Amino acid sequence: MTSTFDLSRRTLLALAGAGLASAVLPSRSFAQAGGRMLVIASNQDIPNFDPHTSSGYSASFLLRNTYDPLVRVAKNPPEAVPALAESWEMGADGTSYTFKLNPAAVFHSGAPVTAADVAYSFTRAMTLAKGNSWMLRGILDPAKVVAADDKTVTFTLEKPFAAFLAVLPWFPIVEKALVEANLGADQGQTWLMTNTAGSGPFTVGRFQVGTMYYLARAPKAWQPGGGNLDGIIWQIVRETASQRLMLQRGEAHVAVDLTSEDMDALQGAAGVTRVIEPEYRTFSIKMNTAHGPLADINLRKAISYATNYQAILDAAGYADLMVGPLPNGIMGHDPQLDVPRMDLAKAKEFLAKSATPEGGITLKMVHVSGLEQQRRWALIMLDSLKALNITLEIQPMNWPDMVAACAKPETFPDLFPVYQTANYGDPDNIAFAAYHSSRNGGWQNAVYKNPEVDALIEQGRTEIDPAKRQEIYEAFQKAVVADAPDVFGVLERRKLAMRDAVAGYAFCPVASNAVECWPLSLS
Repeated sequence: MTSTFDLSRRTLLALAGAGLASAVLPSRSFAQAGGRMLVIASNQDIPNFDPHTSSGYSASFLLRNTYDPLVRVAKNPPEAVPALAESWEMGADGTSYTFKLNPAAVFHSGAPVTAADVAYSFTRAMTLAKGNSWMLRGILDPAKVVAADDKTVTFTLEKPFAAFLAVLPWFPIVEKALVEANLGADQGQTWLMTNTAGSGPFTVGRFQVGTMYYLARAPKAWQPGGGNLDGIIWQIVRETASQRLMLQRGEAHVAVDLTSEDMDALQGAAGVTRVIEPEYRTFSIKMNTAHGPLADINLRKAISYATNYQAILDAAGYADLMVGPLPNGIMGHDPQLDVPRMDLAKAKEFLAKSATPEGGITLKMVHVSGLEQQRRWALIMLDSLKALNITLEIQPMNWPDMVAACAKPETFPDLFPVYQTANYGDPDNIAFAAYHSSRNGGWQNAVYKNPEVDALIEQGRTEIDPAKRQEIYEAFQKAVVADAPDVFGVLERRKLAMRDAVAGYAFCPVASNAVECWPLSLS
C-alpha cells in the first residue's frame, strides 16, 4: 500500500462534516495529486488552540506544529536548539538573557516576527496565568521582557532559574496585531479557542471535535530543515487496538497511545517500526486530599499500602515502579527513598486510625475513555481496595471532561490517574507541576497543597548550586511521601509505532507523544 495520502479539501470537509469519530482514512479516498498527508492516531481531543491557556499532550502537539517558541527542544539527552531565536546569551549572574531573532521568521499572515511580538506573548501568558505559565511564575516579571530593537529581546529574571532555557519551548509566540484585532473582553481567549496566530510550519485547517484535526503546511513556512509533508491529520481513535490495526493496515502513519500488548503484537509486523524508549514519564493516581473521604491522611496511607504495585507493574509492561514523586534517574531523585509497597497489615493499621475504620464506603475513580492501560489500573485498584472493605466506582470519561472536573475539589473524583511527561529534564518540572499549590485547579495538581512542600519546591527551582539542589529535592520527596497525596505507580517507557515510510524521525525524551512533524517526510 502506498504511504502517500492524497487529501482534497472537499474530501476532508465531507469527512469532518460526517462526524465519523473512528473513520479510517484510506489513501484511495484522497484526490489531490501529490499531497503527502501524515495521519497520527490518538485517543485525545485537542482541548483548545490558545497557546497560553491549553495544556496536555494533544495541545502540545498542536502548538509544536502551528507555533514557534524562542527555542525548541531536541536530541537525546534533550537540549535547547534555535527556533525563532537564532542565538542567545546568558548574563554572568544567571538572571539576564538576550535573544537575537531569526530575520527570516514570519507569521502565517506574512508579517515578520518581531521582539515586540515576543514581549507581548510573554506578557499575555503570564497575565492570563493559565496553561504553562506556572513554569515561570515567580521567576519572570513580564514587564522585564524588553524589545531592545525589532530583532533583539532581553529578559531580566527575578531570580536565577537553572531551567530557564528548558522551559522556553512551552511559551509559543503569537502575532500581537492579530490577537489584538480579535481581543474581545478576554484578551483574545475566545477567538484563540478555535483560531491560531502563529508562525509555525503548519496551520489549522478543518477540524471536528471527536473526529479529527487537520493541519496544512503553511504557505509561507520559513523554518529550515523541513520534510515533504503537505499536512497532518490528528485522528481521534479511542481504542488502542484500533490504532494498532490502522497502523498495520497502512491507514495511519503514527500511533501514540499503544499499550505494551499492542507493541508486542507489532513486533515483526511488516512495514512497522516500534519506538520503545525511556523518558521522564510518571504514572500516578492522585487522591482528593481536599474534599471527601481522602482528605483523611490515614485513609490515604491505608490505600497506599493496600495497592497491589506488582500488578500495576505487570499491567504496564515496559516500565519500572516509581520510587517517590520524582522520576527515577532525574537529578535529585533519591533511589533509597522509603515508599509504600503492598502491606495489608500496615494498610489496616492506618484504616483503623481513619474516620472510617471499618471501611464500608464507596470511592470514585475516573480514567480516560478508551485508554486500556488506565482501565486495567482502575480494575487493580478496585481489587486492592476490597481488602479494606472499600468499593470503587470506575467511570471512563473523555479527557476534556476529566480536565473540567479538576476545576474545584467538589468535582474532583476521589482517585484520578495522571501521566506526567516531563516538558524539560529537570526535577522542577514534575515537582512544581504536580505538587505546588499554585497549580490547583489544573489536571496536573487539582487539589493538593502543603506549605512545607511549596517552600521546598520554590527553593529547588531557584537554586543554582547542584549539591544544594540535591539536598532540597531529597527533603521534598520525603515530605510528599509523608503526606501520601498519590499512589506512586510506574515509570513507563514511551511506546510509539509508525510506518517505516516515515523518514526524519528522531526520538527526544521530552513530550515525545506530541510529535513534531516539520522534519518528517513520507516516502
